[in-house]
Amino acid sequence: MKGRRYSYCLYLILIQTLASYVPSLAAPEGSLITQIPGFSGNFPSRHYAGYVTIDENHGKKLYYYFVESERNPREDPVVLWLNGGPGCSSFDGFVYEHGPFNFEAGKPHGSLPTLHQNPYSWSKVSSILYLDSPSGVGLSYSENISDYITGDLKTASDSHVFLLKWFELYPEFISNPFFISGESYAGIYVPTLANEVAKGIDAGIKPILHLKGYMVGNGVTDDVIDGNALVPFVHGMGLISEELFEEVTIQCNGSYYNSTADSCQKKLATVDEEIKDINVYDILEPCYHATPSKISFTTTKLPQSFRRLGVSERPLPVRKRMFGRAWPLRAPVRDGLVPSWPQLLSEVDVPCTDDEVATAWLNSEAVRRAIHAEPKTVAGNFELCTDRLKFYHDAGSMIKYHKNLTSRGYRALIYSGDHDMCVPFTGSEAWTRSIGYKKADSWRPWFVNDQVAGYIQVYENNLIFLTIKGAGHTVPEYKPREALEFYSRWLADKKI
Repeated sequence: MKGRRYSYCLYLILIQTLASYVPSLAAPEGSLITQIPGFSGNFPSRHYAGYVTIDENHGKKLYYYFVESERNPREDPVVLWLNGGPGCSSFDGFVYEHGPFNFEAGKPHGSLPTLHQNPYSWSKVSSILYLDSPSGVGLSYSENISDYITGDLKTASDSHVFLLKWFELYPEFISNPFFISGESYAGIYVPTLANEVAKGIDAGIKPILHLKGYMVGNGVTDDVIDGNALVPFVHGMGLISEELFEEVTIQCNGSYYNSTADSCQKKLATVDEEIKDINVYDILEPCYHATPSKISFTTTKLPQSFRRLGVSERPLPVRKRMFGRAWPLRAPVRDGLVPSWPQLLSEVDVPCTDDEVATAWLNSEAVRRAIHAEPKTVAGNFELCTDRLKFYHDAGSMIKYHKNLTSRGYRALIYSGDHDMCVPFTGSEAWTRSIGYKKADSWRPWFVNDQVAGYIQVYENNLIFLTIKGAGHTVPEYKPREALEFYSRWLADKKI
């Protein structure tokens, strides 16, 4: 009897052990990825990918790539990741930032890259759901091209539909803590989507998502506050002189956003001239200029176009930028659309763009078959940032969204690489302070391996503002170790 009880106990232990290594039992048939061209060896966790149809009538499909946690996928958080643009694929984050692989460019130029395991992948502590959104971005597509005319609010609504359908396909993850995250223009995507999810929870829409909070990196938030952030940033970084800073402050009355005063515009033009050769994504990195056969491009006008972001609800075209990111651009309206800037550049390539690895990998039909993506004949050529969208910035300031969500108990981490000139930390620090919450802690450094990794301000209602020392616009790309560290601590609700 004793031996039989002992055998039965061993049987139970074996069953429990096997069960812990067999997540995603309800995953859609054919979604499991078993191998990927360019990578040899075993995956450190299970990967799934495919399409979710969010509009049957239009054939509107959103593509996802899901990486299970390498630690404990049954209990670890599920985190949705969104890149910005609008118009940039979340493979930007997957390939260049915190995905499960590091990509080594192929030789010769344009050939398939070689993949290695990423020791700082965010899948070390969580499951990550990479989503190409809205339709028309990355590997997502629609059979009705009218779906490529969209905006903030429609994108949030579509992404919410995606999540409801996705969790129906993967019901074993519904009880896991769920977080929404992203960077850059996802500063709009994340809070608007979190708001949709929260409303769905309140309304009892099933499945009930276990939303705990959200995270935004170097995110667009408020036109005026973000638009006023550049001049103080470049002055504080020593990129313009004290004399010029005093002059532009006087002429613009301390308000640099969308000023119509000639005297202010002239001084802002001088500021732009001073910083035109600086890499807008990381002021410490070089900016490579065009070969003589192309128009020499600098970042001169980018900050000015940023100051004009969202002046109206007119459609915003998407233009590739340095490192393949994109930004909604403003210019005089012609025929109801906003032309790309500057008009001189037209269709020429933007120097500093480097999408080689992602483009070569995701335009390979072998890779597409392996990751269950439609071929180019259906979904089109992969571009890290597309210009086929007509996008409306119609959600306004995000501050009301943040205040509503955090006041209701949702946790929020707002982080900034402190050397990003595109969406400077000065703006993010200002708007988080403007919400008016009391400080729960003093401004202080945070550490990784006994070294200062940045600075942190904790507010009441679980709102945190965090800087990462020496990082640019895409923090995990510049500081992968530090990024994984604050990400891990925050998800676990531990002190950073």
